[in-house]
Amino acid sequence: MKTSELRAKIRDELVTELAALQKEQFNLRMQKNTGETTAPRSHSFKQVRRKIARVKTILNEKKREGHERKD
Repeated sequence: MKTSELRAKIRDELVTELAALQKEQFNLRMQKNTGETTAPRSHSFKQVRRKIARVKTILNEKKREGHERKD
C-alpha cells in the first residue's frame, strides 16, 4: 500500500491495518520456525516490517498533527 493511500485513511483504519500486519508478521515468523514454508520467503519479512513502520509513522504524524492543532 502506498503512503498516500495510508495518509488518506482515518486513525481507526490505520490501527486495524497495523494489527493485521503484526498478525501477518507473527504468522510468517511461526511458519519459519516450524518449517511450514517450503520456499524461502525472507523478502516477506522485510516487506511486512517496512509496512508496519510506514503505518506507525503515519499514525505518529496524525497524533502530532492533532496535538499541534490543540495548541
